[in-house]
Amino acid sequence: MTMVPAQLSTPWTDEARGASTPWPEYPRPQLKRDEWLNLNGVWAFGIVPGGEETPDALPNTIRVPYPISSALSGVNKRLQPTDVAIYRREFRIPENWRGRRVLLHFGAVDWRAEVFVNETRVGEHSGGYDSFSFDITGALESGENTLTVLVQDPTDAGYQPRGKQTMKPEGIWYTQADGIWQSVWLEPVSETHIRSCYAETQLSGKVRLFVEVANGEDCRMEAIVRRRGREIVRVEGAVDVPLTMEIPNPALWNPDSPILYDVEIVVRKGQSVLDRVEAYFGIREIRVERRKDGARMLLNGRPLFQYGVLDQGYWPDGLYTPPTDAAMRSDLEFLKRAGFNTVRKHVKVEPARWYRYCDELGLIVWQDMPNGDQSPPWDRDWTRENPRPDRERSAESARNYRTELSRIVYQLRPFPCIVMWIPFNEAWGQFDTKGVVRWLETHDRTRLVNAASGGNFVNAGSILDIHEYPGPAAPTPQEDRAIVLGEFGGLGLAVQGHLWTSDGNWGYRNLSDAATLKERYSELVDALDVLRSRGLSAAIYTQLTDVEIEVNGLLTYDRRVEKIPADELRRIHARLYEGPLRFVTVCPTAEEQAVEWAYSLEQPAEGWSRPDYDDRDWPRGVAGFGRRGTPGARVGTEWLTGDIWLRRTFEAPRNAEGELWLKLHHDEDVEVFLNGERILTRSGYVTAYQWIRLGAASLLRGRNVLAVHCRQTTGGQYVDVGLFLGRRPKP
Repeated sequence: MTMVPAQLSTPWTDEARGASTPWPEYPRPQLKRDEWLNLNGVWAFGIVPGGEETPDALPNTIRVPYPISSALSGVNKRLQPTDVAIYRREFRIPENWRGRRVLLHFGAVDWRAEVFVNETRVGEHSGGYDSFSFDITGALESGENTLTVLVQDPTDAGYQPRGKQTMKPEGIWYTQADGIWQSVWLEPVSETHIRSCYAETQLSGKVRLFVEVANGEDCRMEAIVRRRGREIVRVEGAVDVPLTMEIPNPALWNPDSPILYDVEIVVRKGQSVLDRVEAYFGIREIRVERRKDGARMLLNGRPLFQYGVLDQGYWPDGLYTPPTDAAMRSDLEFLKRAGFNTVRKHVKVEPARWYRYCDELGLIVWQDMPNGDQSPPWDRDWTRENPRPDRERSAESARNYRTELSRIVYQLRPFPCIVMWIPFNEAWGQFDTKGVVRWLETHDRTRLVNAASGGNFVNAGSILDIHEYPGPAAPTPQEDRAIVLGEFGGLGLAVQGHLWTSDGNWGYRNLSDAATLKERYSELVDALDVLRSRGLSAAIYTQLTDVEIEVNGLLTYDRRVEKIPADELRRIHARLYEGPLRFVTVCPTAEEQAVEWAYSLEQPAEGWSRPDYDDRDWPRGVAGFGRRGTPGARVGTEWLTGDIWLRRTFEAPRNAEGELWLKLHHDEDVEVFLNGERILTRSGYVTAYQWIRLGAASLLRGRNVLAVHCRQTTGGQYVDVGLFLGRRPKP
């Protein structure tokens, strides 16, 4: 077939193009059988307007499982809302499958799929993110069989959950991912067979294994649990009740030690084995401990700061579909090498193998529900009692959301890496939040619910989540909810030669070079370290990779450049997993108390920042200095001119051990001096106080001088600086 050039290639693009069977790996790691047949590869393909007859011959070809609008599909054309995409291929059933049922599996199709085998309609499915199957046994013929799949995807024209994709070229919405975008495969099973399984675990080692069996009357099942190939426990029971077992000396799953237990499940009738599958589980517990000084999120009963990235799961060559399985794993391996322990899967659901890799590598997952329909006002929840008349969600739309949510939860609940469900992001498609949260908490007792990441908070769930760019920031500690920073950062760096497009690239803060990016990123992590000591349980940095015109990734969109090398990121992140900081105030800001500074509105003489400079003729004022109404300001003394120079004398504490930290608010450019030495320069402005780590303390015994120069050109204006000693408890 004709190859379509990729707008931007990855290291795996050529390998994906050269594969006769793309994605040859077994797709379902949590319910694995030995026999299966992969249907990925080149299919006949065509697009017709809705309502037209399906043609006998299709004019083109497509490579499954890549989205129609991706380069790797070979089509690279967007499916319009009223169009129907037609997929067709031939297949043969292996001789040794005869006498058994044959299941046809789809990893994911966006959005509606109608499936025919030999012109017999075998089923229809709506939902762009969940896997589905049909029993096609009755439609099969000896020899060649024909599989036809009709697909429609309304994207923005419909109400369905669609994540961050659109047909509109403007804005930050990404290219539409349409059609078959995960593996298609066949599998033989007995009339009696296992449909699903998952485990609920306790830290004590008690495990309840829930197994759904089709046609399991008068059958028994057995579970054999192994670790590293050695049998741990074996239990047997009826098929209609959970299997309960005790794991001796249980090893717990956590990011530093992601221990998994393999389980073999066998269904028998008498002495006959009717089905056998392989699965696995990890023993872990996630909960929120409620405290008067602020709730904390605990993993396995202990506080663990969850630090991760926003991962939108886009690829320049395959869009929603990574070019290869190895490419998909490489993103996660980078995160582990870089010292992250968490990943937020943002408004997308990945192939099952992605979650297996998170389980193996020890990456905590926050799972978003893809959103659709329209958004309510930011100060309201969209419910039947509180509708928005011009954009009220229809009963059909609400029902569809709940259906797709339930399928995704049931599909992903076997994976221990997932510790949190996020049904709504900001206010995207948000409605009946309390009802949705109640459903999640009722149907999955092993995970937390973050009702609305970054917006439209209601009294529901276990988490209070804000977004702050560039941040970081934290909500006020809550007695009954853990506080988290669901998105922050967004530092943008456009790396020439690795861009989706030459124009329109952006980040929340655009930087000019890698050295500045590393410096600013390290400062954000320092500030997180402070917030962690004040009750913040987790933070998510935006983002893992560049995505189309968003250049705020730690990796370029093509995955060829680590903007900050992984080993350097790991060193930066190490402090987030150490003991919490405790601060000793050396020189307070206006947030701590009213403090007096000497100031000048005229250019002072040379040496003005040194301890021996005579500032007795400078006027005195109470911090901070600036224009009232400036965001985040606490104005004690008005300053309305272009420049201001400040000096404050203070005594060093007797015990000056620890790291020196600045607490700083500036609008706009600022220079900070300690005893005549410039210790910080910043351009631009901030809208809240920032914490900046300076390193080992270098205070003079006795008298010290902190000096500041701030320059203002337009808009709000404000400056305030404090000095602190940061200390950690000794091990």
